[in-house]
Amino acid sequence: MAGEIPYKIYLDEKDIPASWYNMRADMKNKPAPLLNPGTGQPMTAAELSGVFCDELVKQELNETDAYIAIPQDIRDFYKMYRPSPLVRAYCLEKKLDTPAKIYYKFEGNNTSGSHKLNSAIAQAYYAKKQGLKGVTTETGAGQWGTALSMACAYFDLDCKVFMVKVSYEQKPFRREVMRTYGASVTPSPSETTEVGRKILAAHPGTTGSLGCAISEAVEVATHNEGYRYVLGSVLNQVLLHQSVIGLEAKAALDKYGVKPDMIIGCAGGGSNLGGLIAPFMGEKLRGEADYRIIAVEPASCPSFTRGKYAYDFCDTGMICPLAKMYTLGSDFIPAPNHAGGLRFHGMSTTLSQLYHDGFMEARTVKQTDVFEAAEYFARIEGILPAPESSHAICAAIDEAKKCKETGEEKTILFGLTGTGYFDLVAYEKYNNGEMDDYIPTDAELAESIAKLPRI
Repeated sequence: MAGEIPYKIYLDEKDIPASWYNMRADMKNKPAPLLNPGTGQPMTAAELSGVFCDELVKQELNETDAYIAIPQDIRDFYKMYRPSPLVRAYCLEKKLDTPAKIYYKFEGNNTSGSHKLNSAIAQAYYAKKQGLKGVTTETGAGQWGTALSMACAYFDLDCKVFMVKVSYEQKPFRREVMRTYGASVTPSPSETTEVGRKILAAHPGTTGSLGCAISEAVEVATHNEGYRYVLGSVLNQVLLHQSVIGLEAKAALDKYGVKPDMIIGCAGGGSNLGGLIAPFMGEKLRGEADYRIIAVEPASCPSFTRGKYAYDFCDTGMICPLAKMYTLGSDFIPAPNHAGGLRFHGMSTTLSQLYHDGFMEARTVKQTDVFEAAEYFARIEGILPAPESSHAICAAIDEAKKCKETGEEKTILFGLTGTGYFDLVAYEKYNNGEMDDYIPTDAELAESIAKLPRI
């Protein structure tokens, strides 16, 4: 049945990338710079170093080096779970009766359960190298917080996590994994920070958002000596670290002479999508090859498809730098859906520029359709996927069905960012028929977009 291509394509340890790939080096139109909200001028390295680790600031601002060497200590850590497998979804293809060939890059084969560890270990390494006491961060669904707590434990760093309140309540076991690795976990917004108290006063009873949690984490980092803030998505440095996903996927496909026609990834802030598409987008930018690249986002938080391309704050408390991105407005708080990792109001500046320039497309999917696809996939391929990953699964299945209708033998690659074993409350609600498909109205989005800073 498998023919020449096995179900799982494994690479060797020696095939772990020696360098991260920086898409911005090959972009003709570079992402717009981060701006100081006080002066309206581009943020300098000195200004950013008050929030982020010094070496990460250099990576954040680097738009010229296509490849940045991965320190050996990080590569040694990667060996515990990388290279991750590229899987040919033969069973799914057969069930769909499609001529399409479907591959997925599975990033859930580590304790954190997701791709987030790829950047967490890098950011913890640079924090330790700088001699810091610890780091602060936010987490939505909990994958990033889990990954960072693991990385900080490895390097003996303190880790303070602000977890979006709805996820904190929905996922107590994810919270306990973070605490097991030594992290402190606070539901956000909270009464422990000035910005948290302001958000609670303005939005009583709010279930929180990633924007809220970012504000609290940044406040704590900048008010405690020896701490810096780290982020699991959106930033250029994170997409850089996550490029190991795409670099490995491309190496595995090249091993068998396979070229994908389309590459599909879920989109929240951009870490998984940016990492998966990186080397393929590089070829597209250089004119060496062409691919159809699809970003899939929740209909409840549609920054690409219904947002505005403009400068906005990355956080609800409006204390972070301004970023030019597709945004719903930093004041937007999405419905408490079960894809917590995709509940950010904006999108990576790099991906926003690429989308704006027509190098990729985007679509939304409803929550119930996502879970229908998730269960369908689980029953056929044997992996219980995370809700975030299931957005990509849903789109991949739709594209495979189109191939059946047209008879086209397209090759589809999608990112399976992680597992959903801490998301069983969500699966329970879906199975009980208690899940809804709340989609913000035009009026609701217009209200938050109207509050964008005048730049």
